[in-house]
Amino acid sequence: MLDESLLDSPEGLAEADHRALLRGAAEAGARVRTAARHAAEAGVGDLKPDGRPRAVLIAGPGAAATQTADLLGTLAGAGSPVTRLAPTGVAPAAGALRWELPGWAGSVDLLLIATPDGTEPGLSLLCEQAYRRGLTVVAVAPSGTPLAEEAGGSRGLFVPMATAPYDHDEPLAASAPGVLWALLTPLLALLDRTGLLSAPPEALEKVADRLDSIAERCGPAVATYSNAAKTLAAELADSLPVVWTEGVSAGPAGRRFAAALAELSGTPAVVAELPEALAAHSALLAGPLAASADPDDFFRDRVEEAPALHARVVLLRDRPLGGLTAAPSARELALTHDTPISELEPEEGGELETLAELIAVTDFAAVYLALASAPR
Repeated sequence: MLDESLLDSPEGLAEADHRALLRGAAEAGARVRTAARHAAEAGVGDLKPDGRPRAVLIAGPGAAATQTADLLGTLAGAGSPVTRLAPTGVAPAAGALRWELPGWAGSVDLLLIATPDGTEPGLSLLCEQAYRRGLTVVAVAPSGTPLAEEAGGSRGLFVPMATAPYDHDEPLAASAPGVLWALLTPLLALLDRTGLLSAPPEALEKVADRLDSIAERCGPAVATYSNAAKTLAAELADSLPVVWTEGVSAGPAGRRFAAALAELSGTPAVVAELPEALAAHSALLAGPLAASADPDDFFRDRVEEAPALHARVVLLRDRPLGGLTAAPSARELALTHDTPISELEPEEGGELETLAELIAVTDFAAVYLALASAPR
């Protein structure tokens, strides 16, 4: 059950936030600036690539690497395929994971390693394998780790991860807001130099400014009635979020939101892109999860009985190209099945800015839902 009174208690939220998730969300803009500075100091801005890599391979553990690969692949488009190397192993522990290069990978390909840990022996072994095959290797990881030593020097490029002191107070959540931006920002700067996408220093500064703006509007001191993230968290209480996205940038933002809900608050969610989502989730909205599916719920004892789980659509929209939009059809489908719908649409700006806004608002929402629904 969501404790809605906690949402409007900044002191209570701070006391419940043992993993500094709210602080990480609030300082996302500062993390982008620090990560961009680390990339510049590592020499990313001075690189003069011979041309675009044939393919970009990304390796790393958990949700952070998955989301980084998803975001970079979306932004790069068809310029060069961006592929995440999924690990194998018997457990999600640093010593148990192993990564393998595909057989075709060679000297015309680029390997990116992104990890908030840096102690994984499998990633150090992957570095060695990449060096033997002639791949260019770039790694973003905490300083002073085995991976930093392996990837640095003349054999590759190492960029220190932008960390904060509170990152080490509790086990780090892979979907924590600060982790994503610390890993993603240097790689955006790098791929800008290769010509795969556009993320010059001034664009990254605009991303940081947009993240600061969202932190002001969605921070814990802002009341729920004027706080989009708190409002969304309250709306998602005791529901199954059905996340629909429209627009190129909204896709990875929606997938990250679903992953953050699962990891941070234990809330399952399903996600799909419009217009295909209308067919993919039509049966779901018509089934037992529809708000109209349980007519006896009206007579439920509101004190003794938990509410039935019902779907709630969350529509994340970037501005679609050409003015074509499936949003009216999405609203009609949801309302036909008495399913409530929440909508988020970013303010105008560049592709990186609008993507950052969608990620930031939903990150705050996932954190608020996690804190306000945690057992006391």
